[in-house]
Amino acid sequence: MCERFTNSLYSAAVVLFLIVASNATAVAQGNGSPTAGNGSAAVGAARSVKMPFAEGESITYEGKLKRLLLTISVGEMTFTVGPQIGTSAFSVNAEAVSKGTLLKLLRFSFLQRFDSTIDATDFKALKTVKHDVQKDRIRDSEAVFNYGESKVTYVETDPNNPSNPPRTIASDLPGGTHDIVSALYSLRLQPLAIGKTFDVTLSDSGLVYQVPVTVVGRERERTSLGRVWCYKLEAGIFGPGRLIEQDGSMTIWITEDTRRIPVRALVDTSVGKLDIRVSSARNIGPLPARR
Repeated sequence: MCERFTNSLYSAAVVLFLIVASNATAVAQGNGSPTAGNGSAAVGAARSVKMPFAEGESITYEGKLKRLLLTISVGEMTFTVGPQIGTSAFSVNAEAVSKGTLLKLLRFSFLQRFDSTIDATDFKALKTVKHDVQKDRIRDSEAVFNYGESKVTYVETDPNNPSNPPRTIASDLPGGTHDIVSALYSLRLQPLAIGKTFDVTLSDSGLVYQVPVTVVGRERERTSLGRVWCYKLEAGIFGPGRLIEQDGSMTIWITEDTRRIPVRALVDTSVGKLDIRVSSARNIGPLPARR
């Protein structure tokens, strides 16, 4: 059970974390399963949009698992926009780490770090470096996005067993594509409106998925940043052939002000509901005046 809801946490991060969750520079488009598609209208649109985040922005989220009458703290995620690399790319970092009841009572620990390099012009992912620790299991990986050859190549190694051959997966790219971290920021660049639907092209572990996103409403959320009006989005990451091949749903709340901050994500699975909420933030700009 520990592994199952830990994977749910990763998923939320994975996309918050598109997901949901928060940190970088990227946008793309597609349609629901690990396949191709035909490029990304979102990428083109993003070029004319002023970025709602800048170097130094850092946002931290806490994840709590709710099952029946039980609520336990399972982890914390921090997303940080790094410096620009030359004139053509950004660096973005994300970290998810176990804490609270999951760590103290169940003795289950995890750490996951993402270092993403993202194109500064059209916000597609260029390279993703990941360090993944689950108790004694460690995996290091790198995904390189080669748009000249329309190919993403993922290589995973086991530092505990350096003699083992690396695991390699290569997939065709349909055009501008996101990694887990940049996908969230692509949502922040979208001109959101109730009823709008679009697709995000996402690559994880060498596979490529099309994730449908729908803006289903507008709600006011009470957060650590104050009470803010948000767009409510549903992201189709669950189901056969999708990022997470099990039943479930993911809902994301992004502020409707110019900062476009993801303040909450709710991941509903058979294990329970993983509620991820912003706990602190730096360099995000001032809270807009009340209307």
